[in-house]
Amino acid sequence: MFVDELDIKLIAGSGGDGCTSFRREKYVPMGGPDGGNGGRGANIIFKVDKNLKTLIDLSYKKIIKADKGENGKGSNKYGKNAEDVIIKVPAGTTITYKETNELIADLTSDEEEVIVAHGGRGGRGNKAFATHDNPAPKFSEKGEPGEELIVHLELKVLADVGLVGLPSVGKSTILSLISAAKPKIAAYHFTTLSPNLGVVKLKNGDSFVIADLPGLIEGASTGVGLGHEFLRHAMRTKILAHVIDMGASEGRDPIEDYKVIRKEIEEYNGSLKKKQEIVIANKMDLDSAQDNLEKFKKAYPNLEVIEISCMNNTGIDNLINILNEKLKEIPEVKLYNEADYKLYKFVDKTPYTITRDGNIWIVKGKEIETLLKMTRFEEDEGALRFARKFKGMGIEDELERMGAKPGDEVQILDYMFTFKDDNSQN
Repeated sequence: MFVDELDIKLIAGSGGDGCTSFRREKYVPMGGPDGGNGGRGANIIFKVDKNLKTLIDLSYKKIIKADKGENGKGSNKYGKNAEDVIIKVPAGTTITYKETNELIADLTSDEEEVIVAHGGRGGRGNKAFATHDNPAPKFSEKGEPGEELIVHLELKVLADVGLVGLPSVGKSTILSLISAAKPKIAAYHFTTLSPNLGVVKLKNGDSFVIADLPGLIEGASTGVGLGHEFLRHAMRTKILAHVIDMGASEGRDPIEDYKVIRKEIEEYNGSLKKKQEIVIANKMDLDSAQDNLEKFKKAYPNLEVIEISCMNNTGIDNLINILNEKLKEIPEVKLYNEADYKLYKFVDKTPYTITRDGNIWIVKGKEIETLLKMTRFEEDEGALRFARKFKGMGIEDELERMGAKPGDEVQILDYMFTFKDDNSQN
């Protein structure tokens, strides 16, 4: 089964909790704080495995959740970092944010990897908060939550040459003749249900990769038939090779066949029509092929046409040599520029927002929400630290400006607070 597109939810590991602890040893007065920090939560990393050809292994996983870091302990013992989760994908896998369609990564090289969901940092133990003014802090942090997101994976196969054309024109047969690939071949339409890749090796040591893409039909660019599902795989190719049944073995018109192919390609994606193309005139062993070829060349005088016959195995070596020489002249294809990638770290110009729902003031923002999740409210000093940061971020002043009164309820995530005018509390 070939799977080239899917969505998956990622939950990176939360950091381990910091520890609130004090050194207590006989004959050692004034032991002081010794709570260690928690370990980092596990990242979720996507890594290319050249042996994979499909995303099928991931299609059974709706959610991937990574482990939490180990909690810190007393005696200044730090928690261990959680082991990262490695997700293996085929070369040519593009990863985007499901919600915004922003690009995260385009993985094309073997062993290439990227951290897609970052694990949370470990919470600090009370030892880390010791200062000259507060040498014995009685609070520590919880671990930072790991990143949580839904990503869209799309496989665009890596091939130098893409064979496109209507069903049963001989694409799979060509692939089998010029490479070691063994695609399924039969005398009915849509034998090819997924892209087949083959490596073409020349006697001089050169090689290139060719892909046989499922047959296009009229309306494919709008989702009709199988072709639309796999046109994405033509995006990375350097050359589009249009295979035409020049013998018109099924009563079709080669000129009209080419028009159908070009129309579907152009309507699917504008960049595809700019790719270098050749026409492979197949079935030249048939009686009507030569007349059809002359008519075709008159209709498209600027197209390069290579004549072959898969039945008689003629013209194949010439086809291989021409493709090889053309590929040497074409630079590597890059689907995305640096500007296309989503930056992981950026300054949020609106660090928080405040809205009102009836009598409840709702505060949202990544920084304040993360702080909330990492605060131990059962520890008085931890709660007071949260209150100071709440005020230091300007949230308290903004609430007052917007009309909040002492006693009003303030909501952050699922937590409710009573808003007071006492500077030490919220």
